[in-house]
Amino acid sequence: MAGSRPKIHVVANAQGLPIRIGLTAGQAHDGQIVDELLNHLGPRTIVLADRAYDADRIREMIQTQGATPNIPPKRNRHWKPCFSKRLYRERNLIERFFSKLKHFRRVATRYEKLAANFLAMVQLASTRLWLRAYESTT
Repeated sequence: MAGSRPKIHVVANAQGLPIRIGLTAGQAHDGQIVDELLNHLGPRTIVLADRAYDADRIREMIQTQGATPNIPPKRNRHWKPCFSKRLYRERNLIERFFSKLKHFRRVATRYEKLAANFLAMVQLASTRLWLRAYESTT
């Protein structure tokens, strides 16, 4: 990943907390890492993803695991799959996760030079977000 800023890809739960994290090169297509991130979906899971993940291959992979894709179709798609705008609003949880992640300076400034070190810092920051969500307030 030399020379490009790595892209962070995250699978989050219903509370917006990260379950799986991956990195790709900045210029790589989002669909390249989907096989690694979405290979452990549970039945009756609804997958909310942005338009970049609208591919027949990705939709089939989600459905073979018993999950349901709720991905907005690309504009040039001939066959328009079922899509719920109301459910898609919940995708803001992942955007809020990225906002919280950027509060960690080493992640926000992308201080780490090696992709493995950067991924480790993202994972460490994600662990702190998990701990913060479940810490006792009494």
